[in-house]
Amino acid sequence: MAYYPRLRDMREDHDMTQRQLAARLGMAQPQYSRYEQGLRDIPTPVLIQLARLYDTTTDYLLGLTNDPRKP
Repeated sequence: MAYYPRLRDMREDHDMTQRQLAARLGMAQPQYSRYEQGLRDIPTPVLIQLARLYDTTTDYLLGLTNDPRKP
């Protein structure tokens, strides 16, 4: 499993708790927590939702680029 440190950073930058974000994504907080901890891979639809919510790219969230801007 991969570890996605940007998930926590982006959530905190948007002043949301894991519980608040999980509710926006329609899931339980423990499920979302497993994504941040890298205990579970992020499903593609959830990754897309996060990128839209944070107005960034999936590549940025996955750590494939350091540029958070959309092309």
